[in-house]
Amino acid sequence: MPLVVFCGLPYSGKSRRAEELRRALAAEGRVVYVVDDAAVLGTEDATVYADSAHEKALRGALRASVERRLSRQDVVILDSLNYIKGFRYELYCLARAARTPLCVVYCVQPSGPRRGPQVAGAEEMGGRKVDVSWQPRTEQGGRPPEAGTGIVREPQAAGSEVNGRPRAEIPKKLEPEETRAPNSPAPVIPESEKSSEHTFSAFYPPELLEALTLRFEPPDSRNRWDRPLFTLVGLEEPLPLAEIRAALFENRAPPPHQATQSQPLASGSFLHQLDQVTSQVLARLMEAQKSAVPGDLLTLPGTTERLRFTRPFTMAELSRLRRQFISYTKMHPNNENLPQLAHMFLQYLSQSLH
Repeated sequence: MPLVVFCGLPYSGKSRRAEELRRALAAEGRVVYVVDDAAVLGTEDATVYADSAHEKALRGALRASVERRLSRQDVVILDSLNYIKGFRYELYCLARAARTPLCVVYCVQPSGPRRGPQVAGAEEMGGRKVDVSWQPRTEQGGRPPEAGTGIVREPQAAGSEVNGRPRAEIPKKLEPEETRAPNSPAPVIPESEKSSEHTFSAFYPPELLEALTLRFEPPDSRNRWDRPLFTLVGLEEPLPLAEIRAALFENRAPPPHQATQSQPLASGSFLHQLDQVTSQVLARLMEAQKSAVPGDLLTLPGTTERLRFTRPFTMAELSRLRRQFISYTKMHPNNENLPQLAHMFLQYLSQSLH
């Protein structure tokens, strides 16, 4: 079934939108899997995006997790930044190989990237492995963080309310059930085999947010790997469930092409015979040109094709053309062409040497 790729900067509401979509599809009786950073890392860790090698490994793990779940029966939701268009193209190729539709949901903040939630008691959170250089400054945002609380605040929209009270009036320590509004969605549950819960929300320092903003490659509906594209600005805009359902379940899947479909099966002796026949043609051609003069038509035993001799051919030149012919023929193996291999190779030489 389809693949839904969420794209956007941190604190743009991707996880909330992904959970909203998951609940809507699950209510229809569909099997939905959510793949996010915590599902492959075991916990949310923003420091991954500060190291290119770790980020590359994370993208590989996300791609592998999506590929394992992608099928014609289940819906897979990828909840991550997905800010590199090359990575989105890889996901498009996965969906195309599985012959299932794909859509991209782009979450945008109306006022640009936020500074991120405040983190208090960072020295007591040894389990998070947060780099010391990434701890928030004591005067960030105009007020020092409360010491000893050990709480990471969840990112919320400006001016939002929880349980009918302004965000500033929320007690410093609340249970997850108490911090959620009555009508708000429950936390996103990743893949079924992942039992770990989100203990803390990943904290993105201002420097990392600025770096992610600079290297962010927004999706473009003109690219086939970003179509269909749904852009959501802010958390107030409703999720276009009807349009997403139509894109996922009513559109035809993109047909596979040569890069995404399996190669046809060939007999085990095809490559051996191809190598043997082309080697014999080269040996006979080198022998025939010893007594030929320019303008003669060279005829080799076992073939009806003639090769016009215009100049002496070197073995290095003929070997290069032989390798090209073998590489092309391996891409389109066909046992029915075995008797015609010598004739086809001589035709290829005739067209390439003149």
